[in-house]
Amino acid sequence: MARLERKLVAVLAADVAGYSRLMGADEAGTLFHLKALRAEVIDPKVAQFRGRLVGTAGDSLLIEFPSAIDALQFAVETQERITLRNTDLPSERRMAFRMGINAGEVILDETTIYGDCVNVAARLEKVSEPGGVVVGGSVYDQVKGKIPYTLVDLGVHTMKNIADPVRAYRVQTEERHDPEASASIASAEDLPLPFKPSVAVLPFTNMSVDPEQDYFSDGIAEDLITELSRSQSLFVIARNSSFVFKGQSVNITEVGRKLGVRYVVEGSVRKAAARVRITAQLIEAATGNHVWAERYDRSIDDLFAVQDEVTERIAWALVGKVGTAEIIRTKQAQTSLSAYDAFLRGVDAMHRFTEKDTVAGVEFLKLALSREPNSARAHAWLADAYATLSVFRDDEDMKGLAMQSALRAIELGDVSGLAEAIVAALHGWKGEFEAAETHWQRALAMGRTNPIVLVWVGYLCLWSGQLTKAREIGERLRRLSPLEHRDVHELLAFAYYLLGEYEASLDSFRRWENNSYDRGFANLAACLGQLGHIDEAVQAWGRCLERKPGFTLGDYRRGSPYRRQEDVEHWLEGLRKAGIAD
Repeated sequence: MARLERKLVAVLAADVAGYSRLMGADEAGTLFHLKALRAEVIDPKVAQFRGRLVGTAGDSLLIEFPSAIDALQFAVETQERITLRNTDLPSERRMAFRMGINAGEVILDETTIYGDCVNVAARLEKVSEPGGVVVGGSVYDQVKGKIPYTLVDLGVHTMKNIADPVRAYRVQTEERHDPEASASIASAEDLPLPFKPSVAVLPFTNMSVDPEQDYFSDGIAEDLITELSRSQSLFVIARNSSFVFKGQSVNITEVGRKLGVRYVVEGSVRKAAARVRITAQLIEAATGNHVWAERYDRSIDDLFAVQDEVTERIAWALVGKVGTAEIIRTKQAQTSLSAYDAFLRGVDAMHRFTEKDTVAGVEFLKLALSREPNSARAHAWLADAYATLSVFRDDEDMKGLAMQSALRAIELGDVSGLAEAIVAALHGWKGEFEAAETHWQRALAMGRTNPIVLVWVGYLCLWSGQLTKAREIGERLRRLSPLEHRDVHELLAFAYYLLGEYEASLDSFRRWENNSYDRGFANLAACLGQLGHIDEAVQAWGRCLERKPGFTLGDYRRGSPYRRQEDVEHWLEGLRKAGIAD
């Protein structure tokens, strides 16, 4: 057997972060840009620092250097040159390399090299952030005290197919971040807080033993930013700024000050075998107080489905918790409410979903509009309040006021989808389902993560005979909101009943603690009648009559919003089984 030739070198592995995305968006442009970088930046730098390019495959590079210092200086200067070139490009065309460096013995084979040293360099590259450089412990030992850079200890990493754990270090220079992002941070030292509640989502920490799972933890944070940005009520810091803090031990108060935000979201992801644990917490930046925290444990049958589900749940919770925190904040001081404070108080009252609280919500929202007449969202919520009161009071005039407020909100540019949902519901109440369809679709397009919008759309599905879809919307709302949004139980109770799932319907009725209007009690009586709980059914019917003396089955039939007569008769069947006659 021929004797293998070996030598001691420093090995650098590099690849382009997000290369598949870049190729998918512009294949020809990406290839042209990569070739230009090779010719104008990388290859000249390789020659300058006595390197040898020993392997290329697509976007990946494998380069050997005679010393660890040569490899490190090449990496830092090359990254700086690439970052400088990126400033002249639109964000979607910027190309950022991740680089990993290891030092040790390699096996030579004519044009390339092999061995654990090479494999470790490739694994270290995966630990690096885009635009960054990570080195192994062997490199650290050779360069410490000889370079003008800080090496930040990233701890010991267990790496795939590598027998011994490897300690990794991030190379930190004074200008190691995207200049545009760094400039935005530097100028943000004393940023004032925006008028709306403001949130920054920090990169989630990858707690997995496999650094290649960074894509998953980054994906959670990026998707959260996208989902939270859909909320009209929040000011959300863009990824370019919040991801500047990736890999750093941060002081939350300092982050809040630099980014000009009131709230900061941070979290972690730990993936092992077929399980993943994701934690998230919402912190008030100025005080460091924890507003909310949650942990999600999931099996990984479909990794991206898990990412989508957990992102949606966290975003849902955060929008609600930020809103709650803001409401609490407004209650702590003012005797004279601003338009914004009055708006928040109105929304807070509406969430309790009782007639008394809804009346209070109307007054707060009218106060908000007296101080800011052109607030689209205040008009939209006032429409919701009037529509809700029309249910409690069976009042057609309230429906008219709701339509006026909703149309005004749309005219003013409401983008939450709530005003469109109210207009759709009002058309549905009158049996105008074709007219409702257009507004319904607009509402969903704008407010697919807005719980109020989804509730109204759920009712429209119920009234139009799309019972399974109504149930699916209700179950999604209940899954996304562990504390369960105001009238979700009502929607589910009605949907389960019309689908013949009476036990599930009764369970939702019993969870619907703020049931306080005539038809709510009438429907509860019908469900109890179907299950043979006659005494309880009679009591529920009695409570209906307390709300509306003289109410009859004929009144029930005339006031029902259902498109299909069979659904109305289904409710009446339950009432008759309870012994309630016309």
